Amino acid sequence: MEAKKSKKADLESKRILFFEVGLTVSILLAILAFEWKSPAGINTSLIAELGNNNGTIELPPITTDPKEMVKPEPPKVVISEKIIVVDNNVEPNYNTDIFEEPKDAYVPPVIRIEEKEVDETFERVEVMPTFDKGDANHFRNTYVIPNIRYPQEAIDNGVAGVAFVEFVVERDGRVTNVKVLNKIDKSLEREAIRVVSSSPRWEPGFNNGVKVRVKFVIPIKFVLNN
Repeated sequence: MEAKKSKKADLESKRILFFEVGLTVSILLAILAFEWKSPAGINTSLIAELGNNNGTIELPPITTDPKEMVKPEPPKVVISEKIIVVDNNVEPNYNTDIFEEPKDAYVPPVIRIEEKEVDETFERVEVMPTFDKGDANHFRNTYVIPNIRYPQEAIDNGVAGVAFVEFVVERDGRVTNVKVLNKIDKSLEREAIRVVSSSPRWEPGFNNGVKVRVKFVIPIKFVLNN
Protein backbone atom coordinates (compact mmCIF):
# COMPACT_ATOMS: atom_id res chain seq x y z
CA MET A 1 0.00 0.00 0.00
CA GLU A 2 1.55 3.35 -1.10
CA ALA A 3 1.70 6.24 1.41
CA LYS A 4 0.18 9.55 0.24
CA LYS A 5 1.48 13.02 1.30
CA SER A 6 -0.89 15.77 2.39
CA LYS A 7 -0.88 18.93 0.29
CA LYS A 8 -0.51 21.08 3.47
CA ALA A 9 2.57 19.11 4.51
CA ASP A 10 4.08 19.31 1.06
CA LEU A 11 6.71 22.13 1.43
CA GLU A 12 8.16 21.52 -1.99
CA SER A 13 5.32 23.44 -3.58
CA LYS A 14 6.08 26.53 -1.38
CA ARG A 15 9.79 26.71 -2.22
CA ILE A 16 9.36 29.67 -4.59
CA LEU A 17 7.46 31.65 -1.95
CA PHE A 18 10.12 31.01 0.66
CA PHE A 19 12.81 32.10 -1.79
CA GLU A 20 11.07 35.37 -2.53
CA VAL A 21 10.54 36.14 1.16
CA GLY A 22 14.16 35.36 1.93
CA LEU A 23 15.37 37.54 -0.92
CA THR A 24 13.20 40.44 0.23
CA VAL A 25 14.50 40.17 3.80
CA SER A 26 18.10 40.07 2.54
CA ILE A 27 17.58 43.21 0.49
CA LEU A 28 16.03 45.06 3.45
CA LEU A 29 18.91 44.06 5.73
CA ALA A 30 21.41 45.26 3.15
CA ILE A 31 19.62 48.63 2.89
CA LEU A 32 19.59 49.02 6.66
CA ALA A 33 23.26 48.18 6.82
CA PHE A 34 24.11 50.97 4.35
CA GLU A 35 21.83 53.51 6.02
CA TRP A 36 23.08 52.80 9.53
CA LYS A 37 25.52 55.48 10.91
CA SER A 38 27.58 54.78 13.95
CA PRO A 39 28.15 57.80 16.33
CA ALA A 40 31.55 59.37 15.63
CA GLY A 41 34.04 60.66 18.19
CA ILE A 42 32.98 58.42 21.08
CA ASN A 43 35.89 58.11 23.49
CA THR A 44 35.53 54.65 25.05
CA SER A 45 38.32 55.39 27.50
CA LEU A 46 36.32 58.29 28.91
CA ILE A 47 33.34 55.96 29.37
CA ALA A 48 35.56 53.52 31.19
CA GLU A 49 36.82 56.26 33.51
CA LEU A 50 33.25 57.33 34.20
CA GLY A 51 32.42 53.79 35.21
CA ASN A 52 35.44 53.55 37.49
CA ASN A 53 34.99 57.03 39.13
CA ASN A 54 31.28 56.75 39.80
CA GLY A 55 30.42 59.35 37.09
CA THR A 56 32.89 62.08 38.13
CA ILE A 57 35.74 63.53 36.03
CA GLU A 58 38.74 65.20 37.59
CA LEU A 59 39.71 68.47 35.82
CA PRO A 60 43.00 70.36 36.24
CA PRO A 61 42.77 73.29 38.68
CA ILE A 62 42.15 76.76 37.22
CA THR A 63 44.48 79.51 38.42
CA THR A 64 45.08 83.17 37.51
CA ASP A 65 48.29 83.58 39.48
CA PRO A 66 51.11 84.47 36.97
CA LYS A 67 53.66 82.73 39.21
CA GLU A 68 51.84 79.42 38.93
CA MET A 69 51.37 79.70 35.17
CA VAL A 70 53.77 77.65 33.10
CA LYS A 71 55.81 79.93 30.86
CA PRO A 72 56.96 78.61 27.48
CA GLU A 73 60.62 78.10 27.01
CA PRO A 74 62.41 80.95 25.16
CA PRO A 75 63.54 80.17 21.62
CA LYS A 76 67.01 78.89 21.25
CA VAL A 77 69.44 81.26 19.52
CA VAL A 78 71.98 79.48 17.42
CA ILE A 79 75.20 81.47 17.05
CA SER A 80 77.45 80.36 14.25
CA GLU A 81 81.16 80.45 14.87
CA LYS A 82 81.84 81.13 11.19
CA ILE A 83 81.89 84.74 9.90
CA ILE A 84 81.29 85.18 6.20
CA VAL A 85 82.99 88.26 4.74
CA VAL A 86 81.25 89.76 1.71
CA ASP A 87 83.32 91.78 -0.72
CA ASN A 88 81.54 95.14 -0.96
CA ASN A 89 84.30 97.59 -1.86
CA VAL A 90 82.24 99.53 -4.39
CA GLU A 91 82.89 103.25 -3.96
CA PRO A 92 79.87 105.52 -4.48
CA ASN A 93 80.01 108.03 -7.28
CA TYR A 94 79.36 111.40 -5.68
CA ASN A 95 79.92 113.30 -8.93
CA THR A 96 76.76 112.03 -10.58
CA ASP A 97 74.27 114.78 -11.16
CA ILE A 98 70.73 113.51 -10.66
CA PHE A 99 69.51 116.20 -13.03
CA GLU A 100 72.01 115.35 -15.76
CA GLU A 101 70.32 114.01 -18.86
CA PRO A 102 71.76 110.90 -20.47
CA LYS A 103 73.89 111.41 -23.52
CA ASP A 104 71.43 109.58 -25.72
CA ALA A 105 68.49 111.72 -24.53
CA TYR A 106 66.40 113.30 -27.25
CA VAL A 107 67.21 116.96 -27.76
CA PRO A 108 64.47 118.86 -29.58
CA PRO A 109 65.66 121.04 -32.44
CA VAL A 110 65.91 124.76 -31.82
CA ILE A 111 63.45 126.60 -34.00
CA ARG A 112 64.63 130.06 -34.91
CA ILE A 113 62.05 132.50 -36.17
CA GLU A 114 63.90 134.85 -38.44
CA GLU A 115 62.47 138.18 -39.33
CA LYS A 116 61.30 138.22 -42.89
CA GLU A 117 63.10 140.83 -44.92
CA VAL A 118 61.14 142.84 -47.41
CA ASP A 119 63.18 144.49 -50.17
CA GLU A 120 60.26 146.48 -51.47
CA THR A 121 60.32 150.20 -50.72
CA PHE A 122 57.11 151.77 -49.39
CA GLU A 123 55.94 155.37 -49.21
CA ARG A 124 53.22 154.76 -46.60
CA VAL A 125 53.21 151.98 -44.00
CA GLU A 126 51.32 151.13 -40.81
CA VAL A 127 54.08 152.52 -38.58
CA MET A 128 56.12 155.24 -40.27
CA PRO A 129 59.81 155.74 -39.43
CA THR A 130 60.56 158.46 -36.90
CA PHE A 131 63.54 160.76 -36.33
CA ASP A 132 64.01 161.82 -32.73
CA LYS A 133 60.36 160.79 -32.18
CA GLY A 134 59.23 163.07 -34.99
CA ASP A 135 58.29 162.84 -38.69
CA ALA A 136 60.13 163.94 -41.86
CA ASN A 137 59.29 167.63 -41.29
CA HIS A 138 60.78 167.39 -37.82
CA PHE A 139 63.92 165.89 -39.38
CA ARG A 140 64.18 168.76 -41.89
CA ASN A 141 63.61 171.53 -39.34
CA THR A 142 65.72 170.17 -36.47
CA TYR A 143 68.61 168.56 -38.35
CA VAL A 144 68.84 169.47 -42.05
CA ILE A 145 68.36 173.24 -41.97
CA PRO A 146 70.62 173.86 -38.92
CA ASN A 147 73.40 171.85 -40.62
CA ILE A 148 73.19 173.41 -44.11
CA ARG A 149 76.36 175.10 -45.31
CA TYR A 150 75.59 177.43 -48.14
CA PRO A 151 78.14 176.67 -50.86
CA GLN A 152 80.59 179.54 -51.51
CA GLU A 153 80.31 178.95 -55.23
CA ALA A 154 76.54 179.45 -55.04
CA ILE A 155 77.05 182.61 -52.98
CA ASP A 156 79.54 184.00 -55.49
CA ASN A 157 77.18 183.28 -58.34
CA GLY A 158 74.12 184.46 -56.41
CA VAL A 159 72.42 181.10 -56.89
CA ALA A 160 69.35 180.11 -54.80
CA GLY A 161 66.66 177.51 -55.15
CA VAL A 162 64.75 174.57 -53.70
CA ALA A 163 66.11 171.02 -53.84
CA PHE A 164 63.61 168.13 -53.59
CA VAL A 165 65.67 165.44 -51.90
CA GLU A 166 64.60 161.79 -51.95
CA PHE A 167 66.01 159.24 -49.49
CA VAL A 168 65.21 155.83 -48.01
CA VAL A 169 65.12 154.86 -44.33
CA GLU A 170 66.36 151.28 -44.18
CA ARG A 171 65.17 148.48 -41.85
CA ASP A 172 68.08 149.22 -39.50
CA GLY A 173 67.35 152.98 -39.48
CA ARG A 174 70.14 154.06 -41.83
CA VAL A 175 69.48 156.74 -44.48
CA THR A 176 70.44 155.61 -48.01
CA ASN A 177 69.77 156.28 -51.70
CA VAL A 178 69.90 160.05 -51.26
CA LYS A 179 69.35 162.03 -54.49
CA VAL A 180 67.89 165.30 -55.77
CA LEU A 181 64.88 164.87 -58.04
CA ASN A 182 64.74 168.31 -59.71
CA LYS A 183 67.22 170.39 -61.71
CA ILE A 184 69.23 172.74 -59.49
CA ASP A 185 72.70 174.19 -59.23
CA LYS A 186 75.27 171.44 -58.79
CA SER A 187 76.79 173.04 -55.71
CA LEU A 188 73.37 173.22 -54.02
CA GLU A 189 72.62 169.62 -55.08
CA ARG A 190 75.85 168.32 -53.56
CA GLU A 191 75.20 170.19 -50.28
CA ALA A 192 71.66 168.85 -50.01
CA ILE A 193 72.84 165.28 -50.58
CA ARG A 194 75.67 165.71 -48.05
CA VAL A 195 73.57 166.97 -45.18
CA VAL A 196 70.80 164.37 -45.62
CA SER A 197 73.31 161.49 -45.99
CA SER A 198 74.94 162.49 -42.69
CA SER A 199 71.69 161.91 -40.79
CA PRO A 200 71.78 159.82 -37.59
CA ARG A 201 69.79 156.62 -37.56
CA TRP A 202 66.01 156.65 -37.53
CA GLU A 203 63.53 154.34 -35.87
CA PRO A 204 62.54 152.01 -38.75
CA GLY A 205 59.01 151.60 -40.07
CA PHE A 206 56.79 148.52 -39.73
CA ASN A 207 54.20 146.97 -41.99
CA ASN A 208 52.23 143.87 -40.86
CA GLY A 209 54.62 143.61 -37.93
CA VAL A 210 57.72 143.45 -40.16
CA LYS A 211 60.40 146.11 -40.57
CA VAL A 212 60.32 147.64 -44.04
CA ARG A 213 62.14 150.22 -46.15
CA VAL A 214 60.35 153.57 -46.43
CA LYS A 215 61.01 156.35 -48.95
CA PHE A 216 60.74 160.09 -48.19
CA VAL A 217 60.96 163.30 -50.22
CA ILE A 218 61.65 166.59 -48.43
CA PRO A 219 62.18 170.10 -49.86
CA ILE A 220 65.34 172.00 -48.87
CA LYS A 221 65.21 175.72 -49.63
CA PHE A 222 68.43 177.64 -50.31
CA VAL A 223 68.03 181.44 -49.83
CA LEU A 224 70.69 184.14 -50.00
CA ASN A 225 70.53 186.76 -47.29
CA ASN A 226 71.13 190.29 -48.62
